[in-house]
Amino acid sequence: MINIAIDGPAGAGKSSLSRLLAKKLEYIYVDTGALYRAVGLKFSRLGFDTNLSGDLDAVLADTKVDIRFIGGEQRVFLDSEDVSDDIRTPVASMMASAVSAKPAVRAFLLDMQRQLAKTNNVVMDGRDIGTVVLPDAKVKIFLTADVAVRAERRRKELAEKGQNLPFEEVLEDMKTRDYNDSHREIAPLKQADDAVLADTTNLSFDESLELLLSIVKDGTR
Repeated sequence: MINIAIDGPAGAGKSSLSRLLAKKLEYIYVDTGALYRAVGLKFSRLGFDTNLSGDLDAVLADTKVDIRFIGGEQRVFLDSEDVSDDIRTPVASMMASAVSAKPAVRAFLLDMQRQLAKTNNVVMDGRDIGTVVLPDAKVKIFLTADVAVRAERRRKELAEKGQNLPFEEVLEDMKTRDYNDSHREIAPLKQADDAVLADTTNLSFDESLELLLSIVKDGTR
């Protein structure tokens, strides 16, 4: 199987670009961030805050997360409920960052991610795909952009969903998540030694997609 690992900070466009990249390559797209968001949503619904003080193992033992492909689109299910839209909120983002720092949560989701990669050609995105989840991936890409550019992209994305937040608030949330993701003890966000850096600060969405396609083409020759 050919595995393509795409890592990078929040708001870099990993999900949207990886989804289209997979479609063009006719690969399976695996949005690992959505898995962590789903787990984070579960804890949030149970009243946990980002400190996650409590019995995490007990919650995970009673949690089921599935990725299903319906009409060619990835949908995320939490305990049999489709939460694909519910996990795309600022609260879910912050909870995803919090739970992803917990070894128990990472172990809970790791086998699912690796099994998908063993049995399919995949484009998998996240924070530690090239460094931890799929260290032997055929192609590794570290996708990034200036934090202000990423924050504005996320603000527009949220506005399209009816969530009109001030740019300054989105920017501060982005900076906080960047710090948390890159400073956590377990599998921190970082560029793998053999990953290709793709900076899309000054690129349009279409130009960014073309850049990824060229990197994949070079890496799979």
